[in-house]
Amino acid sequence: MRISAKAEYACLAIIALAEEYPRDRSLPIREIADAHGIPAKFLTQILLRLKGAGLVISTRGSSGGYRLARPPEEISLIEVLRAVDSHGITLQDRSGPSAPVLAQVWGQILAWETELLSGTSIANLLERCNTHDWVL
Repeated sequence: MRISAKAEYACLAIIALAEEYPRDRSLPIREIADAHGIPAKFLTQILLRLKGAGLVISTRGSSGGYRLARPPEEISLIEVLRAVDSHGITLQDRSGPSAPVLAQVWGQILAWETELLSGTSIANLLERCNTHDWVL
């Protein structure tokens, strides 16, 4: 599985927003960008995709910014990845005696990946970050 910079930045932004969810605080783009070394213009594009997917909402004004549209427990990692990237393994249609065997293995990998990403909530990730005292 390959994770694009866009997908990684989206995950970092979502985790930052999840941290502020209990305080119902919107985070300005600049604050997220500076904290994670994300180019602000790129982050704006990412947040617009996340907004389009219904994962974040934006507010205008001096205390404006972005916040989660739903509780972090209700947002899965796969939703974030799918919002910003076409994600997953692309299977090629091949022929030959070994092709069905490989297709079966690739399908299993895809199923495991989907299960893991679907079962991992943003709240799970935030908890892992806080458990290890990592900087968000």
